Amino acid sequence: MRQAAEEVEVPSASPNLAVKVSTSFPSSEIFGIKLVNGHPTQALLSFTNDEPEAVNVVFIGGSLWTSGYTDQPSRVVRNLTTTRYNVEIPAGQKDSISYSFVTDLHPQDLKLNLAAVITDNEGAAYTLQALNETVSIVEPDASIFDPQIIFLYFFLLAAFCGTCYFIYSTWITTFFPQKKRGGKGGERAKRSSGRSTKVDPADQVSVIGADGPAVTSGAKAYDESWIPAGHINRPEARRVKSGPRPKSRSKPE
Repeated sequence: MRQAAEEVEVPSASPNLAVKVSTSFPSSEIFGIKLVNGHPTQALLSFTNDEPEAVNVVFIGGSLWTSGYTDQPSRVVRNLTTTRYNVEIPAGQKDSISYSFVTDLHPQDLKLNLAAVITDNEGAAYTLQALNETVSIVEPDASIFDPQIIFLYFFLLAAFCGTCYFIYSTWITTFFPQKKRGGKGGERAKRSSGRSTKVDPADQVSVIGADGPAVTSGAKAYDESWIPAGHINRPEARRVKSGPRPKSRSKPE
């Protein structure tokens, strides 16, 4: 009796059940089923219950297998997520259930095996194979607005700018002479005194001296900021009245 009970609980791989199931992929292409890494793949399982009693869809799951085209036997590459539904399909009715899964594998061709576990009105479990076809694992299309791509662009740009600056500061600057900074006060005075300043004719004053006439201007042609104040504001010399010189006495011969 115990052995018979265990046989009832194990899903039957070849059930004597009038239930049909087919699988379609709404987002699949004409050239075949492609599973994009990192993106959910939606499979639509359509059930047709030709039984006189209602059946219950309990689980839907699947696995990915090697194609088996080589001499090596097929082996399981990845087991997909098993999802619990508990959807009841009345007698003589049809119903569709969506099953989604995500892959993260190297691009290759594999066999996709999908199966559904259903129970009848007596609680006996059966396994129905929903799909067994070859699919292609592909990588998602690259986009320039992908955050990882944008971060990579910024990183490469920063590395390129840092390398250019290092080359410029290490080798290129040695070929160009550096400009000397401003020297001491005497050098600044020479540079300031060497500058020419236009003078208004109204400010010119003619001066007659021993060397001939000269022209001076009221505008200052030099910078007084570096000259000490004691040298600029000199005290005026006082004039002392001189009396008649005393006559020199002649010595007696």
